[in-house]
Amino acid sequence: MGIFGRRRDPGRPHPRREPVFDGPLTAEELERAFRHCADFKSRTLCLAGDPRKEVRLFGVEGMVRTERCNDYVLRPLAQDPALAELDLEACYRRLATGGLYNFAVTPATTLDQAVFALLDGAVVLLFPAIRKALICPVATEEKRAVSEPGDEPAVKAAKDAFVESARTNTSLVRRRLRSVSLRIQEEVVGRQTRTPVEVLYLEGIADGETVERVRRRLAAMDVDGALDAGHLEQYLCDQLVTPFPQLLGTQRPDRFCANLLAGRVGLIADGIPIGFLLPGTVALFLAAEQDRTDNWLVARCLSVLRYGALLLTLFLPALYVAAVLFHPEMLPLPLARSIIAAKADVPFGTLFEAVTLLLSFEVIQEAGLRLPGNLGQTVSILGGLVVGSAAVEAKIVSPAVLIVVATAGIAGYTIPSQDFAGGVRLWRLGLTLAGGVEGLLGVSLAGAMLVGHLAGLTCFGVPYLTPFAAQAGEQVEGHALFRTPFPWVKLRPASLHSRNRRNQR
Repeated sequence: MGIFGRRRDPGRPHPRREPVFDGPLTAEELERAFRHCADFKSRTLCLAGDPRKEVRLFGVEGMVRTERCNDYVLRPLAQDPALAELDLEACYRRLATGGLYNFAVTPATTLDQAVFALLDGAVVLLFPAIRKALICPVATEEKRAVSEPGDEPAVKAAKDAFVESARTNTSLVRRRLRSVSLRIQEEVVGRQTRTPVEVLYLEGIADGETVERVRRRLAAMDVDGALDAGHLEQYLCDQLVTPFPQLLGTQRPDRFCANLLAGRVGLIADGIPIGFLLPGTVALFLAAEQDRTDNWLVARCLSVLRYGALLLTLFLPALYVAAVLFHPEMLPLPLARSIIAAKADVPFGTLFEAVTLLLSFEVIQEAGLRLPGNLGQTVSILGGLVVGSAAVEAKIVSPAVLIVVATAGIAGYTIPSQDFAGGVRLWRLGLTLAGGVEGLLGVSLAGAMLVGHLAGLTCFGVPYLTPFAAQAGEQVEGHALFRTPFPWVKLRPASLHSRNRRNQR
């Protein structure tokens, strides 16, 4: 085992084979590729009832919609009178150029192409005598209906959310960005999963170098599967040894489109009901949807409140532990007397109390997330109220520590991005331990380490602390802590290196 739990490379290369199926395009090779597959179906047909014009139809049951196959493929084969008068080669040309009732009939030239077309929900019409085939997409397109975003609610915003179908998600983007400049480029990731990943950007606005870097990293992902968000994020990020996310995941198409307009690059993966935005910065993760929909003065106040809550959840437990253990003179005399009186019968030290409550808070939160909705809420209430109150009454923990930890936990819920909030919770525990070991000096050193760590992070060449630490040499109103009315924001963020900075007159 290596550092951070990584296994040492045994030196054996990952077996890659291109193409995956390199045999001739025949019925026998197709059946061999899908051997022992109960859902693989085939049928032999004779055009116009002539046994000399034999064709084979292949499909994967469950991936093919039967009604479409009957209407688009089987019906023209049975009802086209011209097929009886043509030879097999001419029948192939007629079906390829309009005889089949489908928008996207394409010739299959290799076995590899035909196999993966079958896995995508197409049927393959094979002409064994002339060794040619046609691919006709008739996929089922079964998917979850577009519904409201459960994790990102908003009052004055659209009520639709991304689903698991990548093509449905791109259509949600198209309905908002009716621009010919919107580009959607596809990369296939995963040898076994063959997951389509769409790269979306606005040509002439997004940085072309960033787009190419994203495509190169996707093309370099030589892995067996890409089934969830973690696969994409960990292979696309610049730094892996950090608890903070570098790609923003959102369920909201309107938020996704707003960031495309700002000059960011978007990713949509088939099977993942989330749109990813990059490059990610601190300001992006702390921005909420109501910042765009509310009055600008209200949004400014809420934004300042959110940053204050971030500092509160990070430093409040650490400052409390440091003040009680090392710097009691910092506390007002009545408050110090109250804390001493509350701790009179508690057998544990302040650091142990704080760390135990912080870990208990995480356990309760994890239990609430893993259980079904109603049961999870019940567990959270029981853990937060009943167990907490019982622990205080039993003199196991002091009320002051419970109030501090609860306040810090509630303040952490104001962070819009749960991925970013996870990194904050991890650093909050580290700051508390530093305050219990070295007092304010430990808190200051740990805080400096946190700032240094964030300052060292970059995402596709953009500093993580943008726009607070770097804005390409300038500060643009509307893209930082204090937001301004939209008519005053004439330029896009300079840090994104947009090809067209101006967004309005």
